[in-house]
Amino acid sequence: MKKWILIMLIIAALAFGSVIGFNFFIKAKIDNAIANMPEPVYPVTALTLQPSEWQPTVDAIGFVEPNQGITVSNEVSGIINKIGFQNGSHVNKGQLLIGLDSKVERANLQAKLVQLPAVKGDYQRLLKLYKQKSVSQQDLDNAEAKYLALNADIESLKATINRREIRAPFAGLVGIRNVNLGDYIQMGTNLVQLEDLTSMKIRFTVPQTQLSKIAVGQQVQVMVDAYPAKPFIGQISAIEPAVFQQSGLIQVQAKIPNDDLHLRSGMFAKVAIILPKLEQQFVLPQTAINFTLYGNSIYLIQDHSKDGKTTERVKQIDIHVLERNGNNALVSGDIKAGEKIVTSGQISLSNNSKVHIVENDALAVPATMPQL
Repeated sequence: MKKWILIMLIIAALAFGSVIGFNFFIKAKIDNAIANMPEPVYPVTALTLQPSEWQPTVDAIGFVEPNQGITVSNEVSGIINKIGFQNGSHVNKGQLLIGLDSKVERANLQAKLVQLPAVKGDYQRLLKLYKQKSVSQQDLDNAEAKYLALNADIESLKATINRREIRAPFAGLVGIRNVNLGDYIQMGTNLVQLEDLTSMKIRFTVPQTQLSKIAVGQQVQVMVDAYPAKPFIGQISAIEPAVFQQSGLIQVQAKIPNDDLHLRSGMFAKVAIILPKLEQQFVLPQTAINFTLYGNSIYLIQDHSKDGKTTERVKQIDIHVLERNGNNALVSGDIKAGEKIVTSGQISLSNNSKVHIVENDALAVPATMPQL
């Protein structure tokens, strides 16, 4: 019995020993393979740093407004008996837009006009008699008051008739009317939109920290979604004298020529206030920059020689991103002209990683966007 137990213990020890030995053998082989594994070479794209111009801007968002724009409405109630424009047409200053029925007022005016010659003649006759001392001052005053009152009534009726003729206060483009011929409209009804589109205004806000960079007459570039490839150029026409206390923003207005009538009021607009150009600046694609909470950095590609062989390795350096515009960024830091930097493929990189520069146009912006 004891001999059988001893044999079993020896067999178990050999089995466990062989497993442990095999594991040591596998680990040694793995360590040897790792030690002899060639250093990975990461493919990257790169560009050579060259100083260039940078156009700084102060960017803002605003809305397009007409040079002049109103919703035409009426001062008095009445029935529409004339419409003097076509929807969407151009109207001149003073042109009749809407006419309200004024037969009663015109009849009253005619009645007063008929009385005017007789009343005026009475007054003039009494004036001559008064000079001859044939009538009293009271008779002359009564005749003069009657004559002046009649003139006032005539002017009042003319004004009432004019108020029933809604005319364009300025030349411009009318929209789609909200009323029809024969409608009875109450006072203050919105009749039609009238806007002067010969030039437009852009109202936007900028932070008060940018106030020292802007001035009246400064050039602005405006982009709207309706014409994404066409910039509209104008000038700052006014700057609000006070800053909004709650937001720290200051309101600015720019004037934009609109001879082709492409701009319409209410359009959402992106505004760029043009500042003086900066020369000899380093501009990088934003894909080349590693943006982190702890700072921004790029990878420089440097040549390293060892045993007569030259390899390319990277060095991570910190930079400051001063401004951004589209895919480009203005940067500063310990960089020099002629140095190569990684523009893509830097996700797997770390300091001293070995790289291989490849050609890749995947990041190039196409001339036209692909259509579905």
